[in-house]
Amino acid sequence: MHKSSGADFTDFGGWTMPVAFDSIRQEHFAVRDAAGLFDVSHMSEVVVRGPDDRALLNRLTTNDVRALTPGDAQYTCFLNESGVIIDDAVVYRQPKRDGYLFVPNVGHGELMTTRLLEYANEWSMDVSISDSTSELALVAVQGPDAVETVDAVSSGSVSAISRFSCCRLEVAGVSCLVARTGYTGEDGVEIFVDSEDSEELWASLNSVQPCGLGARDTLRLEAGLLLSGQDFDPDDEPRTPIEAGLTFVVDFETEFVGRQALERQRESGPKQRLVGLRIEGRGIPRNGYDVLVDGERIGHVTSGTKSPTFNVPLAFCYVDCNHADPGTTVQVEVRDRMVEATVIDQRFLETLE
Repeated sequence: MHKSSGADFTDFGGWTMPVAFDSIRQEHFAVRDAAGLFDVSHMSEVVVRGPDDRALLNRLTTNDVRALTPGDAQYTCFLNESGVIIDDAVVYRQPKRDGYLFVPNVGHGELMTTRLLEYANEWSMDVSISDSTSELALVAVQGPDAVETVDAVSSGSVSAISRFSCCRLEVAGVSCLVARTGYTGEDGVEIFVDSEDSEELWASLNSVQPCGLGARDTLRLEAGLLLSGQDFDPDDEPRTPIEAGLTFVVDFETEFVGRQALERQRESGPKQRLVGLRIEGRGIPRNGYDVLVDGERIGHVTSGTKSPTFNVPLAFCYVDCNHADPGTTVQVEVRDRMVEATVIDQRFLETLE
């Protein structure tokens, strides 16, 4: 279906994904101004059920899974024993007490399934864990008109679903799990559907601008949302939630893998932390570019783009904490020349509006 729409493709985490259907700029503003339609079936889905499902997830994620009632969702992190982020995910407690569904990033379904099984066996927990990535498609409709758009083809009220909640509805006659979540900084929904019904669901929403990975990246960066494998990675960019600005999803009152390491870092303070950059000169910062002050390297860029909304280059970077205050002037080395930049809060939609 995407090929027939004339989409441009790229390889992403083992998947062939649309980068753009029209232009990244057109798709970006469709989401900011109205609504955009994304195929995000490359995201992994893992289902956890059984008497110890809640206990297992609560010991392997940083947030408090016990706070979730059926139909609730929460953003969280999975850590290793050193407190480093393995992955971030949204955990859904499925309606009617039907266990938990969580959504790791692309290519991580098997990794996370194996990890949970190993810990469940070590702790003698009674659970079933299945990687459902191939059985489930995931479609996102995002933007100020997204909920109204999906409501028009749904059997129930999508607008009645609270933020970070989910329920089962029929969308265009297809049974779906509809969640009021997203990755763009706008309101909207993410719709889980059996893979065999995905074409029918996609076709029912053909009035909405289809969007690819390009717009998804510019939208998430403007919203201050991190990308697994780029803004953190256990091998190439090992970062804790404290360094990555994700302490709001850490509940230190729960017993989770990596907590002791995080407590030590919280007491001593991290050496670096994630900040946003607004580029004052010409040049787009890219992953790996050095950030300097007075010729001394103080950090590096992890994500960067020319913001369609604000028409300036923006970036995430990790910098030494003594240079992390908003308003600090730094330089970014862009193709062998120094470009001036200002440290700002990475939630650009809130900071720059």
